[in-house]
Parts: sequence; structure tokens; C-alpha cells
Amino acid sequence: MKVAIFGQYYQNDTRPIIKDIFVFFNRNNVELVIEEKFLKILHEEKIVEKQYNTFSSHADLDKSFDILISIGGDGTMLRATTFVRDSGIPILGVNAGRLGFLAKVQKENIESFLQIVMEKKYTISERTLLSMTYFPNEATTDLNFAMNEVSINRKDTTSMITIETFLNGEYLSSYWADGLIISTPTGSTGYSLSCGGPILTPDVKALVITPIAPHNLTARPLVIPDDTEIRLKVSGRDEQYLVSLDARKTYISNHSELIIKKTPFQIKMVEIPGETFLKTLRNKLLWGEDKRN
Repeated sequence: MKVAIFGQYYQNDTRPIIKDIFVFFNRNNVELVIEEKFLKILHEEKIVEKQYNTFSSHADLDKSFDILISIGGDGTMLRATTFVRDSGIPILGVNAGRLGFLAKVQKENIESFLQIVMEKKYTISERTLLSMTYFPNEATTDLNFAMNEVSINRKDTTSMITIETFLNGEYLSSYWADGLIISTPTGSTGYSLSCGGPILTPDVKALVITPIAPHNLTARPLVIPDDTEIRLKVSGRDEQYLVSLDARKTYISNHSELIIKKTPFQIKMVEIPGETFLKTLRNKLLWGEDKRN
């Protein structure tokens, strides 16, 4: 078995988790390949002493890998997707953060979860991603995709921006707001949720358009089919506005047009038996928490 490991180090909080993972895989003679910067931190902190092969970009990961394990929170999982991309390598998240909708494996009983991974007794959940292009073309990047959301925000002003929105070429509305979120089902529990958007289960073939603090209070979140092409034209008092793809951000000139649509590939997320999306909702959002229950 060949496993790639990527992670974030949160001082003493993650030290035991990392040690348990390395001890388990070394005991089971699993070939480990560690993200270069992460391994450097582990050596500096003396969490691991052994030398390992490393990877530093998506070009270093191929179909010889059985799985990539992400150690951290949901933000770490989103960064892990930039290494995996369209390679088809499944990602398993070990939660060393706080809330954690994506990083399913909790630090308790981690060895039993890893045994499930070894025996490949897990299932795969395929997650939709969004791509973004804009016109006229400015600096482009090959990281033009997001698993959670694409968000458009005002930049250096307190004034709202106007976002003209078209769905498959048909005019929808002009949002006068602080911004707009285009969310996947995976991202529906993130930024969109905090702005009043609905929660979608990961298997729903839909996207959510959620306005951020709209001036017109009748502007509500909208659920649309995931094969819809979304075109946005943004204008405002500032010369630029902010566009974020998950945690990655760029500045785009006023009056540029954005095209947002589903990518031709998906990210494969490892689902551990018993750690379902509905269970995560109950635990993380405290649904049903009542003294009468």
C-alpha cells in the first residue's frame, strides 16, 4: 500500500495524532510519501526522525498512490485537493481542527479507522468542484477550481458592489450586496451556511447562489442544477474586487466577466462506515441537543 500524507501542525494538539498515524503505518509496512514542507516541520519538531520520500506538487502524485491522508481541519482538506486534482486519488481527512465537516476521522480510536483504510472497507463520495474563468483574461492560474465555493467580495471600500447574474445566458438578477457566494453541496456547510444558505447533502446535483448582506432583503439564496453555467459581471466604486476560490484569492478588475461552472472531474472523498454526513450534522451543529432528549 502506498499512502501520501499532507498536514498542518498545530503545536501540541496534533502531535499525538501524527505520531499515532506514523506508528500505525510503519508497523504495517506501508510506503509513506510526505508533503515536503510538512515533513520539514515534523523533523524540526522532532515528531518523526525517519527520512521519507516527499512530494511538493500535484505532478508528484500518480495512480500508484492508494490514498492521500490529510491531517488538520477542513482548510487542510481543501489544500489537499490542490495536490490531488484530477488524479483520482481518494482523500481521507483526519480531524485535528475544530468543527470539521470534511475531516471525518476523529482523533479518538484513530487506529481502528486506519485499519479500515488498510483493509479498504470504506466507500467513496464523489464531490463536485467549480471552475472559474474571467474576461478579459488577466493573470491565469491552473488552480482555477474550488471544492467549497467561489465567492465575490468588495475589496477596499465599505460601498456595496453590483453583481449582474446570468444563468445559462438568461438574466437572473443584479445583486446589490457585499458579495455573492456560488457554493457546491460540499461548501453548503461553509461560508454559504453562515450567510443564510441551505444545507445540501453531498450527493445532490445542485449549486447554491447565496448573496452576502444584500441591500434588497428579498434577495434570497437560490438552488440551481449543477450543470448551469453562471456568468457574473461585477461593478462598483473600487477599481478591483476580490474573488476567492476556497482559501485562494485573487483581485479582478472592475467590469470583468466571470464564468463559473462545474469541472469535468470530481474529488473522491473517503467515507468511513458509521461516520455519515447526517451524523456529522447532528454532532457538529448540535441538532437535537435538548435537555428533554
